Amino acid sequence: MSSPGFPDHFSGHAELYARLRPGYPATLFEFLSAAAPDRELAIDTGTGNGQAARELAARFRRVVATDPSAAQLSHAPPLPNVRYRQGLAQDTGEPAGSCQLMTAAQAAHWFDWPAFGLEVHRVLAPGGVLAIWTYELFRVDQGIDALVDDFYRHVVGPYWPRERRHVEEAYARLWVEGLARLDCPRFEFRSLWSADDALQYLSTWSAVQRCRQLRGGDPLACLRPPMLRAWGSGQREVAWPIHLRAGCKSRDGIC
Repeated sequence: MSSPGFPDHFSGHAELYARLRPGYPATLFEFLSAAAPDRELAIDTGTGNGQAARELAARFRRVVATDPSAAQLSHAPPLPNVRYRQGLAQDTGEPAGSCQLMTAAQAAHWFDWPAFGLEVHRVLAPGGVLAIWTYELFRVDQGIDALVDDFYRHVVGPYWPRERRHVEEAYARLWVEGLARLDCPRFEFRSLWSADDALQYLSTWSAVQRCRQLRGGDPLACLRPPMLRAWGSGQREVAWPIHLRAGCKSRDGIC
């Protein structure tokens, strides 16, 4: 079950999503925690299976994590200082001016931005920080990257939801007006994956799921043989460059 008004591309494979979607580096959360005016309350919107909420819980006294998908939330880790709430990003349920850090990890492109912007201004405390981030296609080496890029653009390209353009633009056009921009360092997440891990991750893409539904069959079938050959046996290091945008609610003209 998911909240109405949400383009739900992930509930049908929530367990696979929870297992294979990349995490985020600890340095990202250290940067955001230091930017927040204090560490009382963080709100993670579009939390999915709670990847960001788990990191925030280690740094904030209280975390509220929202997502419209009950299936996604069912895979989130139970933590004593995290309250999971099924709902849209603009429905945090928290009092006005109560939040020190509000985040959206690889989720902001799905939001109703006019409504979300109103909620950001309502719930952020003076000096409170909004942070949204997205990651690029994973990178391994020139040969594997070329295979993934071709699959992304030419095989499942027509099946990407229109919101995907915001990811391709590194969230350049997504922002809540009235917040003061923060200078953000570059971050990158790295992991070790086998070829099967990579192929299963690709199966969680919304375009792959949509292609299967509309055309039948598995678009990954054409990618599997060349991917296995290029990858070789064992694990390879996989990297996701992260694009972060952050800003704060003015407090007497400063953040």
